[in-house]
Amino acid sequence: MRAGRRHSIGQIKTDVVQGVEMTQVQHHVERILRVVHATEPPPDADPNTSLIHRSWRRCATEHALDPGLRPDVRIETSARLRECVQQNEEHLHVARAGMEQLYKHVSALGYVLLLTDAGGVTIDYIGNDTWDQPLKRAGLALGANWNEIHAGTNGIGTCIAEQATLTCHREDHYYVGHVGLSCTSTPLFDPLGRFMGALDVSVLSSPDARESQHLIKHLTLLYGRMIEDANFIHQFREHWILRLGTAGPLVDVCGELMLAVDRDGKIVGANADARRHLRLVETTHIPSEMRGNLVGHHLSGVLGSRIDDIWRLTKGTAIDERIIVTTWEGKGYHASMIAPKAAPSRYRAVEGGVQANPRREQILQRLAGEDHRMQQLLDRAARLVDKPVNILIQGETGTGKEVLARALHDSSRRADQAFIAVNCAAIPESLIESELFGYMPGTFTGARNKGMKGLIQRADGGTLFLDEIGDMPLQLQTRLLRTLSEREILPLGADRPVRVDLHVVAASHRDLRRQIGAGTFREDLYYRLCGATLALPPLRERTDKEFLIDRILQAEASTMETEASISDAALALLLRYEWPGNVREMRNVLCFALSLADGESIDIRHLPPEIVDFVPLHESALVSAPALPAPAGGVTVEAADVGSASELLEALRRHHWNITETAKELGLCRATVYRRMKRHDIVPPTQFS
Repeated sequence: MRAGRRHSIGQIKTDVVQGVEMTQVQHHVERILRVVHATEPPPDADPNTSLIHRSWRRCATEHALDPGLRPDVRIETSARLRECVQQNEEHLHVARAGMEQLYKHVSALGYVLLLTDAGGVTIDYIGNDTWDQPLKRAGLALGANWNEIHAGTNGIGTCIAEQATLTCHREDHYYVGHVGLSCTSTPLFDPLGRFMGALDVSVLSSPDARESQHLIKHLTLLYGRMIEDANFIHQFREHWILRLGTAGPLVDVCGELMLAVDRDGKIVGANADARRHLRLVETTHIPSEMRGNLVGHHLSGVLGSRIDDIWRLTKGTAIDERIIVTTWEGKGYHASMIAPKAAPSRYRAVEGGVQANPRREQILQRLAGEDHRMQQLLDRAARLVDKPVNILIQGETGTGKEVLARALHDSSRRADQAFIAVNCAAIPESLIESELFGYMPGTFTGARNKGMKGLIQRADGGTLFLDEIGDMPLQLQTRLLRTLSEREILPLGADRPVRVDLHVVAASHRDLRRQIGAGTFREDLYYRLCGATLALPPLRERTDKEFLIDRILQAEASTMETEASISDAALALLLRYEWPGNVREMRNVLCFALSLADGESIDIRHLPPEIVDFVPLHESALVSAPALPAPAGGVTVEAADVGSASELLEALRRHHWNITETAKELGLCRATVYRRMKRHDIVPPTQFS
């Protein structure tokens, strides 16, 4: 492809280009030359306009490009493109995931996404196949080189030259042939601060007003930073990552500043915001201009907080206990810590095997409190996560089968790869085969032009979670069995199978053995799936309900940005309820209560009627039982009850009606204290409203 013709500044002329009137060309060129020859920038120029004007000057004076031309965009050879892609392969994997999410927001408006390397060559692209030819003609395609030297002022080239986020809208482009385009680009930096390339959102035609691109600019900048942060976490996955942010409830998922540190507290990496906002403490041996270079220095050189307090975060500090760290300059940040995903130095040989990964134990142990059955289950799960066996999770609806499956994945060596959850009961039977196995182009009417990768193939290298496997149609079970046996799939319409590397976790609330007897579930598939079985107990049988209430309450309150507190009376009612809907029902009830409480402490009046009016079976039996005869010794039941009531009342008064302390003294649980208070009509001085 031919590049734009070059001229000296005095030789720039106004060629007539096809489809563009001479007057339009003249107007465009004269506008650019006025800026190029101006001795001072216009006083009202905004930052974006200033970037564009600087680019115009470079294109005219340094690159000697003619703004009146409509040159073809330079397309690199396939060999050159392959070289550029290979040099950015690891970065591409992370960036692609962010691009796919961003494309969901802009595709309906006709935008396409480009990812370039540091030189401006497009190494990845997402767009609508319907507009394939017009996009290629405009240079919005793989292999296009948008460097300013070849393409003049444009979103990508100017972003690379300035290393700043900008919008190049219509007449902002240097070449008159590009004035129909609107492009917004943001620079991408690697975890060490080196420039990697640009993320660009472009459209062939857009409204005249530049204001129409404000949302696009915001989204491009947002996803650019998300790609950088994901790349940072991936790059330093073997180190502790300290996240700092100004929004406490969100710091776990989107801390703005990130520092990667080794186990001794030395900084080995800092993301762009950390390099921008954090500085080393002023000392005599570090020049002021070098205090922004954090890597290689200890955390104590950046943060004024006690290092011991920071390392507390590695123990899984609860949301309500999250610490705030301060810099030496007095700025405070909420903090959280991401544990290493793979740290060989933290393993050591022990008798009978390898010491458990602390991160693995931490993820799984968060699922339960001091419940003996759950602790046994989680201990078994920790031993299974990296074993080459498929796992079957059994349990009633709502017991948390998918939560356990996700924890198994996150605590395994596959945590960096995809976790694909498939609800076998939710996909229509007519679509389940194409959804699971995918299809080739043209397989059936309405299929995508390029075919579709199935859910099983998307889980390649990661974990495939088959929820409600008992509801999978019998004929599909046969195909799934072959996949598990041969470790390969055959997409619809394909001639050759595709190899897949999977760890399969299946789940069902049904009795699969009974289904085998009824002929609705294949016995050979059952034994393929249940290399190990984890049976989740129903919530009514668990002894750690108070732990779960607290954990769910904290999490949901954080999401709703409200306070998470509950009265002893409300807690007692929640603890005595039998939860037929299990953990899912508990979460719904607590969300309901938080919404009604609206920032207040949750009390009885905030609970749904089924919780307040519930009477356990053993209590209702006591109420309806006939009166017992007096014992031979002459002490009646009523007399014993009076003594019990008196003892309880005295204990309550001693502890100023604190139910928790009273229960401890009497050796009872709080629910029992409340039941006895109700039985004896004991009411605190200030009644619950």
